[in-house]
Amino acid sequence: MMLEQQFALDRAYNTPATDYRRIAVAPLSGACGAEIRGVDLAGTLDDATVAEVRRALLDHLVVFFREQALTPARLAALARRFGELHVHPFAEGMAEHPEILVVRKAKTDRFNFGGEWHADVTWSETPPLGSILYAERVPAWGGDTLFANQYMAYDALSEGMQRMLSGLRAVHSAARVYAPTGYYAADEYQRMGGTQVRPSEQARREYVHPVVRTHPETGRRCLFVNASYTERFEGMTREESRPLLEYLFEHAVRAAFTCRFRWQTGSVAFWDNRCVLHNAINDYPGEERLLYRATVIGERPA
Repeated sequence: MMLEQQFALDRAYNTPATDYRRIAVAPLSGACGAEIRGVDLAGTLDDATVAEVRRALLDHLVVFFREQALTPARLAALARRFGELHVHPFAEGMAEHPEILVVRKAKTDRFNFGGEWHADVTWSETPPLGSILYAERVPAWGGDTLFANQYMAYDALSEGMQRMLSGLRAVHSAARVYAPTGYYAADEYQRMGGTQVRPSEQARREYVHPVVRTHPETGRRCLFVNASYTERFEGMTREESRPLLEYLFEHAVRAAFTCRFRWQTGSVAFWDNRCVLHNAINDYPGEERLLYRATVIGERPA
């Protein structure tokens, strides 16, 4: 990218809204992310506050809260203020709250859940609007989560690449991750003391989404592929698709498009799954990390 193009992007993405009345919003980076203060998520939020949180999410793509105290029931109630909740078919939710996913890495586990760049559940017909993640226990060090702005990823592409991608659709599937031959079926994953995964043949089901989608609320275009679940371009083989997909996977997570969040006990992250990728860093061997996730169903990408 030309230096002047990068400066133009920086100016465009460093102009957050400042007219919030119910919440205080502090941007975390130039690419995406903001901390919201002055909100007790365990309390009863009025509609105006919920509307401002949603606007902050649209402005910053991922928003963070500190020093919260959420039970699984309160987390589910909070997430329902933003839409219907998703029940994960391949990862086990809580017995009393099946819509709440336990994201846990035990001290003896080598691998973590969500430890590569991805967007959640793009292998469904209606991928999520977003997810809300609450931290109950965090490691003494490490365990950060990275987020990448996919508006910026699209805008930074050349006009020629944008034109080519606008006519492409991609096949998404959970097979690589959740099928009986996927990596969660390996013996070491099945022995994990953390998140419980149920590999299934149903994970081989495929859905087709545009490579560049238009955000239904902002009207902006963003890149919509990810290394975990995007298999190939529609009408092409994996071998034919791989070179361009690999380029897009790498381009999408350039450092200039990202922010990094340091978790603390009681922290909350709420990300717009339609326009960000995220990656849970697995850099805390011998430490435990326990979070709870509620995911809000979205719409068919267009």
